[in-house]
Amino acid sequence: MSGTKATKGVLRSTVALAAAGSVALAPLMGVAQEAPASAVTEPLAIRIGTTEAYTRIEFAGVVGARSRVSIDGRTVVVRVGTTAAPDISRLKVDPPAGLSSVETRAVQNGTELVLTLAEGATATQGQADGAVWVNLYRPGQTPPPSTQQGTATVGVRAAPSADSVTLTFTWDRPVGAAVFRRGEAVWIVFDQAASLDMPGAKDLGPAGEARWARGPDYTSIRIDAPRNLQVGASGQGSVWTVTLGTRAVPAGGVRVDRDEEGRPALVLTMAGATQAIWLTDPLVGDRFAAVTALAPGKGYGGRRQTVDLTVLPSAQGLGIETPTDDLTIEASGDRVRISRPGGLTLSPPSAALETATLAEDTPKKADFPALILDEWAQTGEDGFIGTHRRLQQAAAEEAQAAGDNPRAPVEARLALARFLVGSGLHYEAIGVLNAIVDASPGMLGEAEVRGLRAAARVSIDRTDDAAVDLAGAALANDPSAHAWRGYLAVQQGDWTGARESFAKASRVIDDFPPVWRARFAAAHAEAALQTGDIEAARALVAYALSQDLPASEQLSVRLVQAHLFQLQGQTDRALAVYKAVGRAPLDKVAVPARLKAVRIELARKTLSPVEAAKQLEGLRWRWRGDATELEVIRTLSELYMSQGMYREALTALRSAGSRLSRLPGAAALQADLAKVFRALFLEGGADGMPPIQALGLFYDFRELTPIGADGDEMVRRLARRLIDVDLLDQAAELLKHQVENRLEGVAQASVAADLAAVYLMDRQPEAALQTLWATRTTLLPTQLASERRVLEARALLGLGRFDHALEVLGKDTSAEANATRAEIYWKQEKWGEAGALYEQGLGTRHADTDTPLTRDEENRLLRAAVAYSLAEDDAALSRLSANWSPFIEKARSPDALRVALAGLNGIEDAATVREIAALAARTDTFTGWVERMKGRFRNEDGGEVAPAAAG
Repeated sequence: MSGTKATKGVLRSTVALAAAGSVALAPLMGVAQEAPASAVTEPLAIRIGTTEAYTRIEFAGVVGARSRVSIDGRTVVVRVGTTAAPDISRLKVDPPAGLSSVETRAVQNGTELVLTLAEGATATQGQADGAVWVNLYRPGQTPPPSTQQGTATVGVRAAPSADSVTLTFTWDRPVGAAVFRRGEAVWIVFDQAASLDMPGAKDLGPAGEARWARGPDYTSIRIDAPRNLQVGASGQGSVWTVTLGTRAVPAGGVRVDRDEEGRPALVLTMAGATQAIWLTDPLVGDRFAAVTALAPGKGYGGRRQTVDLTVLPSAQGLGIETPTDDLTIEASGDRVRISRPGGLTLSPPSAALETATLAEDTPKKADFPALILDEWAQTGEDGFIGTHRRLQQAAAEEAQAAGDNPRAPVEARLALARFLVGSGLHYEAIGVLNAIVDASPGMLGEAEVRGLRAAARVSIDRTDDAAVDLAGAALANDPSAHAWRGYLAVQQGDWTGARESFAKASRVIDDFPPVWRARFAAAHAEAALQTGDIEAARALVAYALSQDLPASEQLSVRLVQAHLFQLQGQTDRALAVYKAVGRAPLDKVAVPARLKAVRIELARKTLSPVEAAKQLEGLRWRWRGDATELEVIRTLSELYMSQGMYREALTALRSAGSRLSRLPGAAALQADLAKVFRALFLEGGADGMPPIQALGLFYDFRELTPIGADGDEMVRRLARRLIDVDLLDQAAELLKHQVENRLEGVAQASVAADLAAVYLMDRQPEAALQTLWATRTTLLPTQLASERRVLEARALLGLGRFDHALEVLGKDTSAEANATRAEIYWKQEKWGEAGALYEQGLGTRHADTDTPLTRDEENRLLRAAVAYSLAEDDAALSRLSANWSPFIEKARSPDALRVALAGLNGIEDAATVREIAALAARTDTFTGWVERMKGRFRNEDGGEVAPAAAG
């Protein structure tokens, strides 16, 4: 409270501080950006206020808030960004204690105020509430520790999505926090001063702009947020997490009581309360308070309004509005006391117990808050229309009489809600209950309001909203609420949780109307079947069928009974029931019945997969939006996969999209998608497809590529197939995406070598060179480093940079390096060196005369012979002829090989000389290199480091 009292002292000391306390907020973009003064209209305003502890001099306004302060001993220099000398007459005529003198001096593009302190005086400086301030302490006074410490920088991480955003504040120590909504904005307040570091804060998902301000002992953030965004907060140690989204968990843990001792006051019990911080909204202009509390999170789920104040709903801590200027808020330990000097104006304690006088036949409150009574739907002689009109009129008169009084009676409106729930008009009932809560937010703490609304929401399949109501503390141990929890748990696939909840609700199930008794029993029976309790399921099905039910409800129970027959091994009975239910005109039961019948017939092989798929396609579009659709989709995809219809299988699985992501079985469906994709592109399923068709399928479902080594191997396998059929552009595109977006280190260097090889095969040496240079790294495996070196030399060779290529190869004498070196010597017309390397590359292949030469071997032999001829190396040519002449007859070009091995000696025919020259020009080893590369890609075993190019 010391900061609050000090601020009040400043406010009351001078008229110049009338606008002080407004919170000007800086955008959440980094620690360097501070807040402009939004509550001051003039560019520069100097405001002075004095307390018992210190004198504060504030520089506010658009110009003033950007002032820079430096303190050096007894000299304080304030630099303001205006050449017009500011009005400092007040400081000169009536200098505050501790100030010896003040003067102004012109500087480039600004003005400096030089404050000279008295001997022994001290000063501190800071920025808050849209102003730069200097605190002067007279001789003998010491600044409080909080002003002497440096301001911490707090890292903030934003995680936005389409419908929510989560902000994580990481402090260096535990701090108290308050999080609450005021109108179209959400406020986050911490009880420590800090600068916020939040890069990328412009993207807050569904929320708007966020701006922050720092005070001497607090940090506040204001976020523009539509009213439909709920607010949640949680804390652990020094980390606070705030979520703005469509589905935030309601807060709790704060209790409001009256303090009747002495003058009337309110006492709020909130564990770990730290301090009250007064703020002023810069857009609205009103004053309010935030009461911070330490983790773990606790907030006020209701809304308490009196003449003097309003306690706002909060996700953490408290938010308190007041139209008065003398409200006192004291936070100490686990208590927050709110009072005024003359006491608060509170309603009489008995007001909450007031009830309206209602007709005798009005629907009465049930013994349990979430219980539906059969008698609520009874209309007597008036009939439905007359009863509805009478209850509606009474509710309207009660609401009108209540006006803005949040403690007015609500019995007539609750009676109308009971009648509507009992009559099956659930949408209308929810509207009445919502109106009650809007008029009196404190009614959210009323068990019956939550219970009735939960029952109505379950009845119209608003399960998420119903779960929120059932999570309220008022229904924590209520047996009727456990019945609804068990019913919801079945729909969510939580079979064990469902059985536990139904067990806790057993003593009230018979008090529900027959329809709900049967629904609860059928749901409980399904949970029992899923957990293997056949006997319990049989008893529950019998109980459900014993109720007086309409035909539509009986069909739902029969569906569960058929499942019971199936698990008992009575497949014929189960199939008969499924087919009977499947003929019903009610899709909600007919679709799951027909699905189960198809499964049984498929297992018996009395239905072909083609016919089954046809039936399931019809079911997929007949009933949508719940777990039944997921089952249909999964079954259909299994059928398509068994028939090799991979695209159809993936399309069916993907059709569920994100709209079913919250349903039971959604995770299994996503697992099916991943499994099918892996089977196709990692386990060889797509190997039987034409490469271009496999590529199209991959691109259409590319988002399913897993993160990590498996996803990378998928892409490389597909790229190898494309290379094998000369679809080099497509292969390069796949590999390029891996190199640029998914890999790093050794893995990136390896795939980059593959990509460079593809570029070289496609006669794009410059692209190959750029790829290799962009992925250079150290500590590569020796083999990979050699392969990349050879590829770089080949790319330089393709660009005509022969000397540079030789430098890259250096002392590498591997077969690949020598083959590339031979190519370079050939281009340089160094015939002797080229011939020797070509011959060396052939090795001892001449010993196997039974096997014809490959195209690559024949081209190398031709080049070696031509090179020796052109070098006039008769001895080498004779050796070559002796070793390789036996291959002439089986060669692809026997005449060319015969002429090349004969050489130029003794040839007098000019035409023959020209033929050898032409042979030297057209002999191409590039094609052979490409074939070798294709073979290497084709034979790779999928290891982490794939072989790259050979020379």
